[in-house]
Amino acid sequence: MTGPRRRGRLIAPLRLVRAKLRLPAFTHTIRFRLTVLYSGLLFVLTALVLGATYFVVERSGEAHPVSDQFRAKKYVNGVYWGEVDAVKLKEVEAAVNYATLDNLRSSSFVVLGGLAVTSLAIGWILSGRVLRPVRAISRTAADIQATDLSQRIRLDGPKDELRDLANTIDSMLDRLDEAFQAQRQLIDDASHELRSPLAIIRANLDAVLTTEESDEAERRAAARSVDRATTRMTRLVEDLLATARRTAPALADADVDLAAAAGEACEEFAPLATERGLVLYRSLATGLTVIGDHDALRRAMGNLLSNAVRLAPPGTRITVSAGRSEGWLWTSVQDEGPGILDDDQARVFDRFWRARSNGGGRDRHAGLGLAIVRQIVESHGGQVRLFSRMGEGSTFVLWFPAPGAEHVDGGPPEEQPAV
Repeated sequence: MTGPRRRGRLIAPLRLVRAKLRLPAFTHTIRFRLTVLYSGLLFVLTALVLGATYFVVERSGEAHPVSDQFRAKKYVNGVYWGEVDAVKLKEVEAAVNYATLDNLRSSSFVVLGGLAVTSLAIGWILSGRVLRPVRAISRTAADIQATDLSQRIRLDGPKDELRDLANTIDSMLDRLDEAFQAQRQLIDDASHELRSPLAIIRANLDAVLTTEESDEAERRAAARSVDRATTRMTRLVEDLLATARRTAPALADADVDLAAAAGEACEEFAPLATERGLVLYRSLATGLTVIGDHDALRRAMGNLLSNAVRLAPPGTRITVSAGRSEGWLWTSVQDEGPGILDDDQARVFDRFWRARSNGGGRDRHAGLGLAIVRQIVESHGGQVRLFSRMGEGSTFVLWFPAPGAEHVDGGPPEEQPAV
């Protein structure tokens, strides 16, 4: 018989024996191991105590059955009654000690046996009570799915390690829920807003650009429509990516010069402002340091300047300022544009909300610029304020907490800072 075939015939019976000797499922649980550990330790400690007691009693005196007897004459009131069996007092004491040790040994075995059974039962009950929060955590984790992270453990009871674990898991679920919501929001926003420019591009391709009967004027008009649609798509994708990047928890913050970030945004939009006949005025204080992301803050100011340059009438002035007030740092963009209706001021920071143009229609921009501004500012612990009147222009103020300053619970000042 060859070696491999012989080993195969030997392994098969071993597997069968292992299958027959497989322990029940509950023996693999932590509860069972805790019960055995508790019962085993209690059994060993009790056995040591009883053994030490037995050893001390045994060493305290001689212990053995009566082995030395003799015949003694018995007298009662001086009258001889005959001979009787007698032992010495030392032999009696040894016999008593021997009987005591025998009773102690028998009682010890009974106590150890009862203790083994009782400790197993008590250990099983106590370990079940201790591990009850773990079962609650396991059930909740099993019920949670990637598409539904709304459930939380919210473990009650003493503030022990298990409650700390449950609170940590709840905190992790909160972060996961926010990440999934941001992901779904990004997908919904992209699918909703990209549908219109893609439909425009598809319609122009099908109706004009790929049709031989189209003349040159129609092709040029279609090309301009496609160009506007692609420009809108590019702007929308950039805004969505900026939103997703700022939401990411791994973003590293550092010391940022608020005035420098605002100044870079001004340099970026200065040529466009000059082209539209606008005066871009700066009033930026120095020494304004915030903890945050330089690129994100520059983008927030850039979004405000983009709206101001687009909406301000030619010949007017746009003022970009930065300063400090009551433990808060601020930067603002003020224009002399058409202003914003009082009813619309509470909605200008909503995602994809567009103000009405002068012709009554909707602004053709994506409506993410001011929403991104608010998201960036709030992620830095700040707040956005809007001051606007119809026909007098608008002022957007970004407030940021100054490092090391003590702030009241009410937040930054409500009034517009002096420029």
